[in-house]
Amino acid sequence: MVKKSFIPVISQEKKEENPGSIEFQVLNFTNKIRRLTSHLKLHRKDYLSQRGLRKILGKRKRLLSYLSKKNGIRYKKLINQLDIREPQTN
Repeated sequence: MVKKSFIPVISQEKKEENPGSIEFQVLNFTNKIRRLTSHLKLHRKDYLSQRGLRKILGKRKRLLSYLSKKNGIRYKKLINQLDIREPQTN
């Protein structure tokens, strides 16, 4: 129910964006991550939500690594726009 009301708000902000584009997907994952993080601050022992958060983080990480390989300029712009720090590479 929240998901349905959440997506039109994003699509109104980014009318020219395609919902299947990498930027839109990363934006959607980032919003979910922020929402889950605030939930986990209140409910520390909610292990199912922790697992869901880790899965979403992995998906976002894979999309960002794909975007950095394909188009570095779009990657940098998206990282700066969403205020996401770059992942540490070892």
